[in-house]
Amino acid sequence: MAETLPLLGRIAVITGAARGLGEAMARALARRGAKVALLGLEERELARVAASLPGESAYWPVDVTDEAAMERTATQVTERLGPPSVVVANAGVAAAGPFLDTAPATWRRIVEVNLLGSAVTARVFLPDLLRTHGYYLQVSSLAGIAAAPMMSAYCASKSGAEAFAHSLRAELAHRGVGVGVAYLSWADTDMIKAADGHAVMRVLRAGLPWPASKTHPVAPVAARLVHGIERRAPVVYAQPWLRAAQAVRAGLPGIVARRSRHEFARLTDRSDITATGLFGAGGKAAERPPGQEAPGGRAG
Repeated sequence: MAETLPLLGRIAVITGAARGLGEAMARALARRGAKVALLGLEERELARVAASLPGESAYWPVDVTDEAAMERTATQVTERLGPPSVVVANAGVAAAGPFLDTAPATWRRIVEVNLLGSAVTARVFLPDLLRTHGYYLQVSSLAGIAAAPMMSAYCASKSGAEAFAHSLRAELAHRGVGVGVAYLSWADTDMIKAADGHAVMRVLRAGLPWPASKTHPVAPVAARLVHGIERRAPVVYAQPWLRAAQAVRAGLPGIVARRSRHEFARLTDRSDITATGLFGAGGKAAERPPGQEAPGGRAG
């Protein structure tokens, strides 16, 4: 059974678990026998997900950028469920629009959540992963391979998170902790659906060549990432074609710049190509100041 269900009885922590990819990964991990700790900003959604999972699970409303709150949460996870063997740094937010039109607070918040939040997540859970010889998965993106116009903060943060994970892997390999980077393209999450409601994102995506413009169902994406967790893979590609993008990434900035020069020149006078603010309900939650920390709930 251990060979077919390597996560059976293991404790897995997922940030950004209230909806979207985090929720889908929680379901996939629970089906594979893991006990799941759900971390995120939206307590009601976390409780909904936890109550629907098979087996044992618990949830903690917490902001991944709040190091003190994350330290308390890490202690509570270990006390409640046991020391984690898997940690998935999935929490992320996004916005789009011209760099000069984007509010500095929005730009900064994206980097704080996507990059600094990942570093905080690793810092507070690494002591447990060292004890369990566990595995840390950093969720990056196609944006970490090929930067796109109108998404400078998101691309910068995902590139930074990718580099952070690669550095961490080299640092921890001799100590028995595996570190992986997950790359994925557009997944059919609430965040992407909300993004598609903005003209700037429709224009951006329309200018992408296939298959980079395609939206993928979230469940198969989550399943592929969980398979990577089970293999302790150093790199996980949610869509196989991303491996080819990785192979030619050195030439992608020039290609993107040339294509964008023609595409965006036509949009100079469009008044609807504006900064969007953070996408979706998760983005709205991230915009609000963190509230008083609530105790973790339980289901299963």
